[in-house]
Amino acid sequence: MTPSSETLAAAPSVSARAGFGALVRRRPETITALLLVAICGTVAVVNPAFLQPATLIDIGRASVVMGLFALGVFIILAAGGIDVSFTAVAALTMYSMTVLAQSILPDLPIAVILLLSTLGGAGLGVINGLLVHHLKVPSLIVTIGTQYLYRGFLLSFIGTVWIMSLPPQMGAFGRMPLLQFSAANGATITLPFYFLVLPVAALATWWILNRTLMGRAIFAVGGNADIASRLGYSLRTIHIFLFGYAGALAGLAGIIHVCANRQANPFDLVGTEINVIAAVVLGGARITGGTGTVLGTMLGVLLIVVINSVLVLVGIPSTWQRLVVGSFILLAAAFFVTRQRKK
Repeated sequence: MTPSSETLAAAPSVSARAGFGALVRRRPETITALLLVAICGTVAVVNPAFLQPATLIDIGRASVVMGLFALGVFIILAAGGIDVSFTAVAALTMYSMTVLAQSILPDLPIAVILLLSTLGGAGLGVINGLLVHHLKVPSLIVTIGTQYLYRGFLLSFIGTVWIMSLPPQMGAFGRMPLLQFSAANGATITLPFYFLVLPVAALATWWILNRTLMGRAIFAVGGNADIASRLGYSLRTIHIFLFGYAGALAGLAGIIHVCANRQANPFDLVGTEINVIAAVVLGGARITGGTGTVLGTMLGVLLIVVINSVLVLVGIPSTWQRLVVGSFILLAAAFFVTRQRKK
């Protein structure tokens, strides 16, 4: 029996759908990229001002702190854990370093301030890792506890007053331009120098996960921690590295946040955890671990930042912004659960 013309016509479309489905299963961040392109394209048609350099640079600037947080969350998710203490690590580190540079060591170079902030965040992250390993409880429980511990320590012993006047070297770093030009209306548009920190951190994270034994161990633990342990991987070393690395990124993000905003507020960054975790999940990482990519994480960050920027652009209040982000999280969860069942 020869195939009918209808069957022959349908065959290419079926093959195309199967090919696209295989691509999505292999590279789930494809959906994130297509969604990002669709949103940007739609908004650009409705409001061409969206594609102006000023808007794009604002999106790039807003992605730096969230992107650094997201890289730390992703590397822990890849190992099957979760961290919600990164904003508290950032807050404690950034405020402590600002007080140190303002009152005790006013001549401290900005490079040293950035390094000490990174090391301080790493130290707080290592505490998380040791607690997760030795208490043998889910990392979510541990990091909820340390989130309150770190914020409580900050508010009780270091300070609760906004620092509105930063040390000059920190203010100068926040204003240092990487790219600067004048718009048609005469306004000066600046891409800050600190933007470079995000691509460097993304490349470093990609290298760790894809070119080192530690990266192989992280994904092995995310797949099955017991099997990884029997294969000879040291869970203690992995936990310390994971949370130390995430803490280092959080400390760096915190001090960049202070320099960019030209003030240090001990209550800053509270509540941004959901947006960051949403960005990582929308980028294709599973909460259960073992999957995800740095590219997907960066696309997820861009998606969240673009959504928030679009909603602000059209005048939608912040309460509705949370509703939209929450809807995207649910849709992503439904998609990845469906994909897993099909496997």
